[in-house]
Amino acid sequence: MCGINGVFGLEKIQEPKQLIDKMNNALKHRGPDAAGVFSNEHVALGHRRLAIIDLDERANQPMKSADGRYTLTYNGELYNFRELKEQLKKYNFHSESDTEVILAAFSEWGIDALKHFNGMFAFAIWDDWEEQLFLCRDRIGIKPLYYAQANNSLVFSSELRALLASELIPRKANPKSITDYMRYATVHAPETIISNVYTLLPGHYLHVTDTSITSKKYFQFGKNSEFDPAKDISLQIREGLYRSVEQRLVADVEYGAFLSGGIDSSLLVGIMSDLRPGKVNTFSVVFEEEAFSEAKYAGMVAEKFSSQHNEIKLKIQDLLDVLPEALGAMDHPSGDGPNSYLVSKKTREQGIKMAISGLGGDELFGGYDLFKYCASISQKKWVTSFPLFLRKMAGSLYANVRSGAGSQKVKDVLVQDYFDLEYIYPNMRRVLRDDDILKLTGENQLSQNKVFQIGQQEISYESEAFHLPYLSKISLLEFNTYMSNVLLRDTDQMSMASALEVRVPFLDHHFVDLVLAIEDSVKYPHSPKKLLVDAFDGFLPSEIVNRRKMGFTFPWKEWMKKDLRQFCEEKLQALSARTFISERELMGLWKRFLNGDEYITWSRIWHLIVLEDWLQKNSIEA
Repeated sequence: MCGINGVFGLEKIQEPKQLIDKMNNALKHRGPDAAGVFSNEHVALGHRRLAIIDLDERANQPMKSADGRYTLTYNGELYNFRELKEQLKKYNFHSESDTEVILAAFSEWGIDALKHFNGMFAFAIWDDWEEQLFLCRDRIGIKPLYYAQANNSLVFSSELRALLASELIPRKANPKSITDYMRYATVHAPETIISNVYTLLPGHYLHVTDTSITSKKYFQFGKNSEFDPAKDISLQIREGLYRSVEQRLVADVEYGAFLSGGIDSSLLVGIMSDLRPGKVNTFSVVFEEEAFSEAKYAGMVAEKFSSQHNEIKLKIQDLLDVLPEALGAMDHPSGDGPNSYLVSKKTREQGIKMAISGLGGDELFGGYDLFKYCASISQKKWVTSFPLFLRKMAGSLYANVRSGAGSQKVKDVLVQDYFDLEYIYPNMRRVLRDDDILKLTGENQLSQNKVFQIGQQEISYESEAFHLPYLSKISLLEFNTYMSNVLLRDTDQMSMASALEVRVPFLDHHFVDLVLAIEDSVKYPHSPKKLLVDAFDGFLPSEIVNRRKMGFTFPWKEWMKKDLRQFCEEKLQALSARTFISERELMGLWKRFLNGDEYITWSRIWHLIVLEDWLQKNSIEA
């Protein structure tokens, strides 16, 4: 796991190696084990290494192929590299790394090598014979890759801060992205918060030559599922998850697993215990304050599977104390993340360089309430037959009777013209309503909702995934919005801030495709993640299976009103001084929060505070 950088088109770059050194230094936290630079008259590539597989210096990067044709800078892990190596025996290997397998695969198959890879990755590979560059990203989007055009050059990196360090990119925010951020506390790919800087989409590669830059999609979920309707469904899920976990246990360093005591992390720990001799290292953040602690459940799982359990004992104040560090670790602004930073930091301090995470289980198996909510609304399309004024009245009445953000979402759904998923879903993950944003910005009209656009592309009648079951379409939307642009981005930036690699077995693309093909009648979560639990019937203690979902429910509201009040008010005052926002409306929102307005929850204003903090730290004009 590493950090990568590069520039293609060096005509106006005077000292390319020095430029790459600056970008590499901006990514030192991602790869403290080694640094490397390659350059010729066309391209300069940089790399910072966190050594996980093959610790020998011969595996350092950028790495050249045996014949000198390809040069690679690579961030990620290729889980099937040993199997591929068996298929590529005629290649003259000099290391035991998965990096060299990518070079061998390109030597054999060219860009079609991507179809053979199973892993999480973002890499750049230079073809010296054809004088062309490929930027490639994994199917799920687990590893980030940002790029921008600057004069006659294309510059790319694992992080925005390295692009900014190149001084080739103007430090200017994208107005449309700020609207997107206000709506969802994130910016959806391919855009980023910075103007003219983009994220390479999951399952895509960029083909770059002297005359063209072309983005191409090489993978689509739901197109070639391996699900066998004639075979026992539970058996297929068990086999698929076991296979995914086993592939992700290949490492030449000490590793462990995050253990919260929830269904997903507990299952993975149990599988790891089955697959590997000796005790699995498990890590749980345990808070002294019982209301926030999951110690009881994590301990129960650790005892059942005889893991080497590590309780990282903290006070709630510890999270508060580490908040400045966490905000400083944000490469891209986000309404979430400090929790992930704390867990990663404390795990890395235990000498662990790689950890297994249960991320993705909720999105695959309907672990969120929105799965039931969307499915319920889809059965009520008859509501749209009533006149709009009656639906508005009903929505207003409901919002008055049941105050809060949830009732506002119901109100907004009732006035829609369609109850199809691509129209309903954008309300589910929304943080601020468009009416609120219009008041804050003073605009007459906002840019089109990015989540709605993604829905139109991914699950509408014209899409390749239209045939998928309804719940699987929700999963696909989660993958392309909340998971890719919030959960995975936060996991990467917060774990790599401490040089910790996180692997996510639930997001193996074969396993995802398997689960997406399963019908709603089997998958519907009558109880929490019923299909997953049924597939592992008796594997976990009943207390784990039947417990209420907890997660990190820290007292942000109280902190923002007390301990963090001065910090929050300073950031909001600074944000209100910017030209794109109304001071009166923004400070009015803050006042409503302080006065206990149930609609203005902490999360509906915290992301604005984070935005200003990030803009200030990175000297971004907005």
